[in-house]
Amino acid sequence: MRKTQGSLLLAIAAVLFSSQVRAQQVAAETPQTMLAAQIRTQGYTCDKALGATRDRKRSQPDRAVWVLKCSNATYRVTRAPDMAAKVEPLP
Repeated sequence: MRKTQGSLLLAIAAVLFSSQVRAQQVAAETPQTMLAAQIRTQGYTCDKALGATRDRKRSQPDRAVWVLKCSNATYRVTRAPDMAAKVEPLP
């Protein structure tokens, strides 16, 4: 009986500390992934988010402006609290 419990604990520990589980826990949301997800929900296409930079010149304390580069397009995204993002496709 003791050997069975020890084997079970060892199996559980192996699953909990496997590299796949740690990789899933470490994956953090970045501004580019958050912005890409938001504009997708608003009907814009962003196949793969390549980067996002904050436009400090256009941003205000309660309104953040970002330039989001996707593999298929570039967008200017203006975000304000409790509102949908304003999305402008850039050339």
